[in-house]
Amino acid sequence: MTDTRRPSGLIAILRGLPSADAARVGSALYETGMRTLEVPLNSPDPLRAIEVLREELPDDARVGAGTVLTTAQVRSVHDAGGQIVVSPNVDADVVRATVELGMDSYPGVATVTEAFTAVHAGARAVKLFPSTQVGIDGMKAWRAVLPADLELVPVGGIGAASLGAWVEAGATGFGIGSAVYRPGIAEEEMVAVAAELVGAWDEAAPRLRPLGADGPATSR
Repeated sequence: MTDTRRPSGLIAILRGLPSADAARVGSALYETGMRTLEVPLNSPDPLRAIEVLREELPDDARVGAGTVLTTAQVRSVHDAGGQIVVSPNVDADVVRATVELGMDSYPGVATVTEAFTAVHAGARAVKLFPSTQVGIDGMKAWRAVLPADLELVPVGGIGAASLGAWVEAGATGFGIGSAVYRPGIAEEEMVAVAAELVGAWDEAAPRLRPLGADGPATSR
């Protein structure tokens, strides 16, 4: 049966986001077209920030946590209304707990072996981290051996200028961190960078490989 999941697209990594700023920052990014927001758990009061984002944003937004390392943290993110769990590593127990609670798991991988470990635990997407270590050519080689319906989501060093080349190689989403948000960033700069990224994504999206498809990327 053909996989009809939508690709992950752009994920804004809001490291250091104060919960008091969550509604303002989340709304501004949503207006640019960003639909997935991640608050790393090493931010101040991250669970409250996730709660605020989930309360304030429309239903088509996805909200969740990053830097999730334990199953206890997975449950806390779920209780806060989170829908995604992003980790810097592959912990099979964390992946399984995330999937069992109906959330999307994005374990961090830097090798094909780690990617297969994530798949066997139930992940349907992996975070290529750092993406500069794997590289576009490396990801192309991964795509040839990994399951066709597995999402590859590079994180680190991705900008509007390079986004299209990663999509051509098989990426279905990107994590964007300090380029789009960091504590103290001017809202005008945040919005401008986010809008440029959304524009680059919209331009590249017609070349996305349908999830589960073999062969080269095709139009949706």
